[in-house]
Amino acid sequence: MNRHTLLVGALVAAVAACGPAASRTEPLPSAQPTVTPSPSPTTSVEPTGTPSLTPTPTRSRTPTATPSSSATQTSALPGWLRGHVVTHLPTTRHVVVLTFDGGAGAQGAASILATLAREHVPATFFLTGNFVSANPSTTRAIAAAGNVIGDHTVTHPHSVTLSSASLTREVTVAAERIRATTGKSPRPWFRFPYGEYDARTLRVVNDLGYGAIGWTVDTLGWEGKEAGSSSDVVRRVRAAISPGAIVLMHLGANPDDGTTYDADALPAVIAAVRAAGYGFVTVAG
Repeated sequence: MNRHTLLVGALVAAVAACGPAASRTEPLPSAQPTVTPSPSPTTSVEPTGTPSLTPTPTRSRTPTATPSSSATQTSALPGWLRGHVVTHLPTTRHVVVLTFDGGAGAQGAASILATLAREHVPATFFLTGNFVSANPSTTRAIAAAGNVIGDHTVTHPHSVTLSSASLTREVTVAAERIRATTGKSPRPWFRFPYGEYDARTLRVVNDLGYGAIGWTVDTLGWEGKEAGSSSDVVRRVRAAISPGAIVLMHLGANPDDGTTYDADALPAVIAAVRAAGYGFVTVAG
């Protein structure tokens, strides 16, 4: 065996002895994709915790002012409603206004509404907030028939005994209840409970945007048997018929005798007014 052969054999033996160790390699770590997160919008937060957003620029415009001041409300009143209590509509037309106050019960309301509907007569109703709360379905029926609803305070107090702030609350809370129940505002129609007022209370009401509606004739039906009968109601109205006359009637019953003379007399009242050549309108004309 020559030298070359010996060298080759030794080299082969060395490689065989080292092979397994030499072929062992450290595994490479699995390649994980590197993800760069998409930038999210950054919203700066004010100390109040409300996100501060930069609004998109818009074309500037002059804001429309909402009339809310007493001066604006007063100026919106027609002259004939301002500074006094209205006892006649300012008209020469042969028309009469039937008005019904709802301050206590509603015992005569169904009959009154049925008569008005049958005779196709519009009317005006002055309702207290307490009446509305106690009689929501009747209140909605009054409004649904197309009648005018006015403000009559919440509790039917003697207005002149109230502070201006208390009277304001009486008017505004009643208005809120009427609006919540019917979806309509009573402004600008208002009637003082008992017809009691003075210069101060009238000014408060006017400043709230309301005109005070009184009456030409009180039928006295609310007094029940003390004031006669339903025929006396008709007689009083007939004697007061004139252009723009305002008739005061009531929805409730007399608390002592339970009579509902205004409701009972209404068909004859309507007939008497028509016989005199007059028609009917609401306070809105």
